[in-house]
Amino acid sequence: MSGASVGAPRASLARLAAQLPRDKADTLLLLGAALMVLAPHAGHLPLWVSSLCALTLLWRTLATVRGTRMPSAYLLLPLSMAAMAGVFMSYRTLFGRDAGVAMLVLLVAFKMLEMHAKRDLFVVVFLSLFLVLTNFFYSQSILTALMMVASVIALLTAQLSFQFTGSVPPLGRRLWMGARVFLLAAPLALMLFFLFPRIQGPLWGMPSDAQGGRTGLSNSMAPGNLSNLAQSDDPVFQVRFLDPVPPKPQLYWRGVVMGDFDGRTWTPLRRRGRRFPDQVSLTVRGEAVRYELTLEPSSNNWLFALDLPDRLPVLSENAAAVSSEMELTSSLPTSKRVRYELSSHTDYGLDDGAELKDRARWLALPDGFNPRALETGAQIAQMSADPAARANAVLGMFTRLPFSYTLQPPLLGRDSVDEFLFKTRAGFCEHFASAFVVLMRAAEVPARVVIGYQGGELNPIDGFLMVRQSEAHAWAEIWIAGRGWIRVDPTAAVAPERVQRGLSSALAQNTPAFAGLGGLLDFGGERNALFEQLRFRIGAINTGWNQWILNYTPERQSGFLESLKLSLMHWRSLAILAALGAVLLLWRAVRQRRETDPVDALYSALGRRMSQLGMARAADEGPNAYAARLAHGTLGQDKLAAIDRFLALYSAHKYSARPPAPGLASTLKSLLNNI
Repeated sequence: MSGASVGAPRASLARLAAQLPRDKADTLLLLGAALMVLAPHAGHLPLWVSSLCALTLLWRTLATVRGTRMPSAYLLLPLSMAAMAGVFMSYRTLFGRDAGVAMLVLLVAFKMLEMHAKRDLFVVVFLSLFLVLTNFFYSQSILTALMMVASVIALLTAQLSFQFTGSVPPLGRRLWMGARVFLLAAPLALMLFFLFPRIQGPLWGMPSDAQGGRTGLSNSMAPGNLSNLAQSDDPVFQVRFLDPVPPKPQLYWRGVVMGDFDGRTWTPLRRRGRRFPDQVSLTVRGEAVRYELTLEPSSNNWLFALDLPDRLPVLSENAAAVSSEMELTSSLPTSKRVRYELSSHTDYGLDDGAELKDRARWLALPDGFNPRALETGAQIAQMSADPAARANAVLGMFTRLPFSYTLQPPLLGRDSVDEFLFKTRAGFCEHFASAFVVLMRAAEVPARVVIGYQGGELNPIDGFLMVRQSEAHAWAEIWIAGRGWIRVDPTAAVAPERVQRGLSSALAQNTPAFAGLGGLLDFGGERNALFEQLRFRIGAINTGWNQWILNYTPERQSGFLESLKLSLMHWRSLAILAALGAVLLLWRAVRQRRETDPVDALYSALGRRMSQLGMARAADEGPNAYAARLAHGTLGQDKLAAIDRFLALYSAHKYSARPPAPGLASTLKSLLNNI
C-alpha cells in the first residue's frame, strides 16, 4: 500500500514533465542547472541574498509551469537596485570577493526573470559557467571540484537542449551528450594545466580578501584561546618525512614563543632589545630529520617546524626569517598554500651557556596579579636551589592534586592563574602552560610559553602526516645553566595520553561523557577497521589532490617536465610511444574506411541501439525483413514508427536506382534520436 502511494506521485511528476511543452521543459532544465551552481554559495552569502535568490527561482519556476507573463522592467529595475544597495550595506563595498560574488549570484537569479529570447538563455548559461569558478574562491577541495563538474555538465545539457530542431532526445541521452562534450574538452584542459607555462600562484588566482576568513594560531594566548581552536578539524599542514617518522611524543611543531604576561594574556616579547639569531648559542646532537611540509593558506605569517630546524626554508615569492627564540616567520602572510623542505633536530641545546642574556625579561611578572601563585613560587624556590627540582615540584603538584584536562574549562576572572591553581583546577593546555610558567618565574627560574601543534595523524596509505587545528597545543620552556632552554609539557603531567596518543584519547580519559560517546560510536573491531581504512583512503586522495593540483607550482611543473623529458629520451619509451601511435593511426584508418558513408554509420548506430534493447539484427537480415520482424515486437508506437521510417529510407537509399534524397543523413539522425 505504501509502495503504491509513493509510486503514484512519482508517476504523476513524470507524466507532468512529459506533457510540458518543449520550451517550458528546457527552461526548467536550465533552472535546475543554475540551482546546482547557486546552491553551494548559500553557505557563505548573507541569508537575505540566498532567500532572495530562492524566491526568484521559485517565481520563475511557477511562471514557467503556469505560463504567466514575466515581470516588467519597471519592477525588475527597482528590485535589482535595491539588491545592489543591500550588498553595499552588508559588505560596505561593491568590490572584493564576497561583494562581487553576491552581486553575480543576484544577477544570475534576476536574469531568470527576463528571459524572452534564446539569446537571454545563453547569457544565463554563460553567466552560470563563470559563476562556477567563484565556488573555488571558498573551497578548492576535490568534492567541490566534482560538484562543479556535475554543474558544468548540467549547464552544457541545458545549452544543447535549446539547440535541437524537431524532436528532442530523452533527458538521459542529452545528459550523456553533455558529459561527452565535457570529456572531449578534458584532455586538452589537462594538457594545458600540466604543460602550459604557469604564472606564480595557486591553481586559481584569488582576490585580496579571498583568504580573509582563514585563521589559526594568533600572536597572543589567553585562557580559552586554544581550547576553542582545538574544536576545529581544519587542516593546518601536512608533512611527508624523508627519514623515519619520529615517535609521537617528539612531534612538537614550534610556532610562537611568548614571554610578556599582563596577568591574563601572553604575548611575544617586544622587539626592542631582542637578539639576532647569530648571537644565539646552539648545540645539536644526533642526526637531523628531513621532511617536506605543505602549509595551508592562512592570514598569519607563522611557519611551523619540528622542534629546531637547522636552516631557513626556501619560499617562492616570500622570504623566511628566524628569531632568537627559533620562531620561523615569513615576510608576507601565507595567503597561498606554501611548501618547503626542512631538516630538524629533536635533541639540541639552545642558549646552553653559563649565563642567559635578557634573563630579567624571562623572569618578569606583572605587579598586583595572582598573589597566591607568586607566594607558592617563592616557597618552591626555598625548597631547592636546583631549577630542575623546582620544575619537578610544580609538575608533582599537577599530578598530586585533582587537576583535570577539559575542552570546556570554567571561566576565569582577573587573577586567572590563582583561580585555576587553587579553585577550578580544570583547564586545557594553555591553562597548564600559563600556570607553570608563572610558578617557575615566581621561583626565580627563567621560563616562557610556546604555542604550536603537537602530534598529527599519519596516513598509512600515502605516508603523509596530517596536522589539524585540533592538534593546537601550548607547552613551556625553562632555562637551566649549561643545558639551555628545556621543553617541559605540564599538560603531560595531568593527561599523558594527549602527548602519547592525541587529543581525543586524552579527553576520553579525563571526561566521562566524552568516553561514553566514544563507546556509542564503537561499531566493533572489523567495522572500525574498515571505516578507518576508508577514511585513510579518502585522506590520501585529498592529499594527492592538494599536492598535484592545488599546489602545482612553476617549480613542480619544471620538475615534472624535466622528469617527463628524461623518460621520453629513453629508447624504450620512444619505441612504446611509436608503437602506440602506429596502432592509433591504423585503427583510425580502418574506422574511417568502414564508416565512410554517414548513412551506413547511422545504420550501424541503429543496430547498436536495438542490441541494447534486446532486439539485435541478425547477420543475414536485411532492412525490410528486420522491419517486418520488429513490427511484431513490444516497442511503443512512436518508436516503432520511427524505426519503420528509418529502415524504409535506408532500404530505398541502398537499393533504389534513384539518387539519394537531400538531407537523408539528417533525417535518419533525427529518427534515431526518437528511438
